[in-house]
Amino acid sequence: MTDEPGIRRGHALRAAVEQGLVGEEEPVLGLLDITGITHAATALHAAFATPGVAITHTFAVKAASLVPVLALLGECGLGAEVASPGELALARAAGIPADRTVLDSPAKTVAELREALTLGIAVNADNPSELARIDEIRLEAPTAPAAAPVGLRVNPQVGAGSIGAMSTATATSKFGVALRDPGAEEWVLRAYAERPWLSRLHTHTGSQGVPLGLMVAGVRAAYELAERINAAAGRQQITVLDIGGGLPVNFGSDEVTPAFADYADLLRAEIPGLFDGRYGLVTEFGRSLLAKNGTVLARVEYAKSAGGRPIAVTHAGAQVATRTVFVPDAWPIRVLALDAKGRQKDGEPVVQHVAGPCCFAGDLVARGRALPLLGAGDHVALLDTGAYYFSNHFAYNSLPRPAVYGYTARPDGTVAFAPVRAAQTQAELIAESGGGLPPLRRG
Repeated sequence: MTDEPGIRRGHALRAAVEQGLVGEEEPVLGLLDITGITHAATALHAAFATPGVAITHTFAVKAASLVPVLALLGECGLGAEVASPGELALARAAGIPADRTVLDSPAKTVAELREALTLGIAVNADNPSELARIDEIRLEAPTAPAAAPVGLRVNPQVGAGSIGAMSTATATSKFGVALRDPGAEEWVLRAYAERPWLSRLHTHTGSQGVPLGLMVAGVRAAYELAERINAAAGRQQITVLDIGGGLPVNFGSDEVTPAFADYADLLRAEIPGLFDGRYGLVTEFGRSLLAKNGTVLARVEYAKSAGGRPIAVTHAGAQVATRTVFVPDAWPIRVLALDAKGRQKDGEPVVQHVAGPCCFAGDLVARGRALPLLGAGDHVALLDTGAYYFSNHFAYNSLPRPAVYGYTARPDGTVAFAPVRAAQTQAELIAESGGGLPPLRRG
């Protein structure tokens, strides 16, 4: 099998058209490079591997809430970071064991907490009120949830990256206990002193747009707090540090930068005690594992122009590329121009818009982009879309969720596809929209 992701992708795009996976009836679909995903998981394990340090890598389910993908990652030795009952159900359906599952959410209900604790799933409490709920659940059934590891999420308030909405360690972030607020650290020290069973500490500085240095600063704050908690306890009370995920992705080329090794090496250099064997580590990467291993493929339905600007109207828009359409400066993606057979087009670049099917003017996945001129019957490929683009569907105009396939490209250029998610049918769409319920009547 070739190791070149671009070559594998090219074979898959051509084969998807040849095999009729995309066409008039199914004008848009998602593709995931199985080889690329397994290579990413291998790179993650290798980057953090340290003799004497127990490390659990979990995948942030929100980045690709697809059961076959979670199962593949499970086979690669990853667990699951879940942030809702639905995500927990998906992780369990994928066979992810409880001891490799972490529950994070700022709005856990009592029922969610009780279920996770009963199953033995690690829980990171977000705030003092949630920790008090866990106290009550433990009193109700002191033996059942005793095996479930519990930690506290803290916000080190180290600042924001270039995308505010993706930065979780700002002064006023909604996540965790704000460490620099007056009295906050004293409360944290007291909370651990009063609960000898509280054995974890969690932080997460953010994701896309957050530089490595800021991520390390957030981890350092949590590590130093853990040292103070353990010193106050006179023992190794905190045994596991959950350092979150959030490694940003390069959306400008096929290059994987920063790499997991870049981040792990910086952590080793800046916080050597993190890897000396006293703490187990948990990570929660999402986008950085999947983004570069996914592609959206769509047909060009019409080619037109307005004000002298060519416009290719495709079937991939805000319903799959929601963030790119609404916040294009923060979430630009690369677009390949393909011909009717799914092969990359030649020709002089022409500045044009690549539009989606949604009925609003801003539904553009590429604005003023220089590409070989697209025509009706051609295709476009939206690159680096393996994370979030298949799990954040926007149901505008009642557009259905597209099918998703995993693919394996063989050395001879042949491609094997495996279904990951079937395209949503009109019957399913109608049912989801209350089609089986009686009509509302005037009172």
